[in-house]
Amino acid sequence: MYKRFDELKSGEKIAFLGDSITRLGVSSAGYVTMIRDVFEANGIKAVIVPAGISGHKSNDMLKRLDADVLSKNVQIMALSCGVNDVWHTKGIPLDEYKKNITAIIDRAQKKGVRVYIMTATMIRENPNNDYNKRLAPYNDFLRKIAAEKNCVLADQNSCMQSQYNAMRKKYPRVKGNFLTYDGVHMNARGNMMMATVMLRALGFSDEQIAKAHPVWMKRNYGISRASIPVADFIKLSEKAFAENMDVPTYVKKLISDDLKK
Repeated sequence: MYKRFDELKSGEKIAFLGDSITRLGVSSAGYVTMIRDVFEANGIKAVIVPAGISGHKSNDMLKRLDADVLSKNVQIMALSCGVNDVWHTKGIPLDEYKKNITAIIDRAQKKGVRVYIMTATMIRENPNNDYNKRLAPYNDFLRKIAAEKNCVLADQNSCMQSQYNAMRKKYPRVKGNFLTYDGVHMNARGNMMMATVMLRALGFSDEQIAKAHPVWMKRNYGISRASIPVADFIKLSEKAFAENMDVPTYVKKLISDDLKK
């Protein structure tokens, strides 16, 4: 059984292996940064090893596993892989993806690394589009191999679909995104979602996660070439959704209305 929160020790190294979603996760309001905030709020000084590179697929991550993760002597690796394998024109077929992911897990575990597997988040905020239909068997494989290899599963996709469906029900007329800024990469809401799912997988309770919420709310999130606190972004998004718009469209409207004055 892998270590959980009550056994985590300060100084342990945690690598986040992934693509651009993970690379952006180390920004001020990124999910990796938010995870570190919760560690610190609960007295854990874990060392974050960022290993996200834009555009990377399972074959790319396998090639750089040793250099970017295993050579760093990490104790934990969080693997986020699958979006680009499906989304990119030259993607990775499912059979090859399975081989790549299996090799990544096996090589990490051989080094004594505890592996946490994140399912791939949605490609465009529409669970029923062709991308997400193609992505489904990739995520089914991740759930299956997590159980077979005794990895801890952080089911990001299921949580994202659940949150998306709840917000779509509340704001049925909104045309645009709720959890991402472009359909794929997370906005502040999406990053909080990803952080929470991963933290729960690590064994943190909602009460322990909530200790870092005041820090999260003060973190700056970039929007329209400006930065605003996450708390303000949440308020702004609620106003946008109430006007049946996504945030970028609403911001453009505010700017346009202001210039007309």
